Amino acid sequence: MFASLLLLFFGLLGQVSTLSPIHLACQLQKPAAVSQLLGCPPGTVYVSPTDSEAQFTSVQAAVESLPEGTPSTILIGEGVYHETVNVSRQAPLTMLGQLSTETAFVPAGNTSTRNLVQIWNNDWVVTQGVEDDAQSAVLVVSPSFNASLVGAGPTGAPLQPLFGNTDFRAYNIDFQNLAANYSISQALATDISYANASFYGCTFASYQDTWYTGRNASTYVVDSIIYGMTDYLFGFGTAWFQNVTFANRGCGGGLVAWKGTNLMDAPGNRYGAYISDSKIIRSPDANATTGTDASCYLGRPWNSLATTVYLNTYMDESIAPVGWIEFDNTRTLNISTTYYAEYKSYGPGANYIGREPYEHFLTDAEAASFTVEKVFLEQPEWIDYSYLY
Repeated sequence: MFASLLLLFFGLLGQVSTLSPIHLACQLQKPAAVSQLLGCPPGTVYVSPTDSEAQFTSVQAAVESLPEGTPSTILIGEGVYHETVNVSRQAPLTMLGQLSTETAFVPAGNTSTRNLVQIWNNDWVVTQGVEDDAQSAVLVVSPSFNASLVGAGPTGAPLQPLFGNTDFRAYNIDFQNLAANYSISQALATDISYANASFYGCTFASYQDTWYTGRNASTYVVDSIIYGMTDYLFGFGTAWFQNVTFANRGCGGGLVAWKGTNLMDAPGNRYGAYISDSKIIRSPDANATTGTDASCYLGRPWNSLATTVYLNTYMDESIAPVGWIEFDNTRTLNISTTYYAEYKSYGPGANYIGREPYEHFLTDAEAASFTVEKVFLEQPEWIDYSYLY
C-alpha cells in the first residue's frame, strides 16, 4: 500500500507542465502515511497549524529559527495564518505554499483557487495614520526597520547604506491585508526594500498601495494576481510583472504610482514598474461603478522620475481613454524625466488616439530594450526561470 501511494504521487509529478519543477515534489500534499517533507530539500522547515509533524505553527517563528548565512527553505502547510512575516536575513530564503494534487495545476486566471496558504493581517485598523505606511505590510523583506520605511512625499525615507536578502522567493501563497477597504487608505500587502525578491503563483490583496518595491529593491512577479484600487503598485525600486492579473476593486489615482529614484543613488539603474503579457480587469469584488465609466487610470507620477511601461497587456473597459493623469495639482508632471509607455496594448481599454500626448507608443525596436535582462541590467540569478505557466 505504501509503495503504491508513492508511485501514484510521483506519477503526478511526471505530468507536470506548469508550476515549479524544482519545488513541486515538496509542495504537493502527501498521503497521510507519508511525511509531508518528502521531496523537500534537506533541512526544510515545516510550518502547519494542525499537522503534528510540523516544527512550527507560525511562519514568522519559522523565519526566526533559521541560521544566518545558510540558504533555507520553509514549507508552509495548508491553513490560514493571521500574522505579519518579517524577513531581515541576507541569506537566500524560499517559502513554499503547500498544494493539493486536485487543484495545483489550475491556472491562476482571474481568481485563485489553487493556493491553500493564506497569510493575512489587519493591524492597520488600529494603527493607520499613526505610523509609517510600511508598518501596515503583511510581508516585509528588508534588512532593518529604517530600511523598510516608505517615508513621506515624493522623496520618501532617507537612503540606507545596507542591503538585505539577496534571493527571496515565494511560491503559491496568498498575502492579504484585511485592514483595507474602500474607506481606509494605505494598507500594504508587501514591503520589499533593499532586497531581491521573486514571487510565483501568488495573490496579493488590498485596496490602496497593495504592492511596494522600495529603495534599491528588485522584484519579479509571475503568474499571480494583484487586487487593488488606488495606486496599488508603488515604489522606488525596479519591478517586473509577468503574466499578472491586475484586478481593479475600484478606481482611484492610478494603478501605478511609481516614485522613481535619483540616479546618483545607483547610476544606470532602470528604476520603474514594467508590466508584461498581463491583463487589467474589473475585480470580481469591485464596487458597483468600477468599469462602467472608464475612470480607472494606468498610472500617475508620484514624482518627476516615475517610469511605467506596459508591454502586450490586455486592458478592459475600466481604463480611461487618456490612460494617465498627473498626481495632483501640487505636483506638475515633468515630461522630460517622467516616462510612460505602452507596446501592443489590446482590449476595450487600449487606446492609440486618446492617450495623453506625453506618452510613448513603442516601436518593435524600442520595445526590444524592455526585457528582464535589460531592465535589471543582468540576467538575475534570483529568478526561477524553470517556473512554467
